[in-house]
Amino acid sequence: QAQLVESGGGQVQAGGSLRLSCAASRRTFRTYGMGWFRQAPGKEREFVATINWSGGNTYYTDSVKGRFTISRDSAENTVYLQMNNLKPEDTAVYYCAASGRNYIGLGAYSQRRHYDYWGQGTQVTVSS
Repeated sequence: QAQLVESGGGQVQAGGSLRLSCAASRRTFRTYGMGWFRQAPGKEREFVATINWSGGNTYYTDSVKGRFTISRDSAENTVYLQMNNLKPEDTAVYYCAASGRNYIGLGAYSQRRHYDYWGQGTQVTVSS
């Protein structure tokens, strides 16, 4: 049984918007730090954004600052990634991840090795 399920991907033109969702099946994820990563063809998986367990702190990679917003709804056990002003270079498979390591600093959540659970990914394609 998948513990993290992403949805909301699709194809849009440059300048458009998409909102990705990550539904968690375990209530314990409400106490986990959550992150979004992406992987373009032929490239390594890279960090996009992260949010701490309370939702009070967020951290983004520089290339998406001001365009993407990560948020979470504890009641729905869901994490979102609102993506605005999309660019062709944002094209990738987007993955949701959960980290139970609440003792690390927010910046450390940018590293894949700190995540314990991963979703299957959702494709985002941005055309020029």
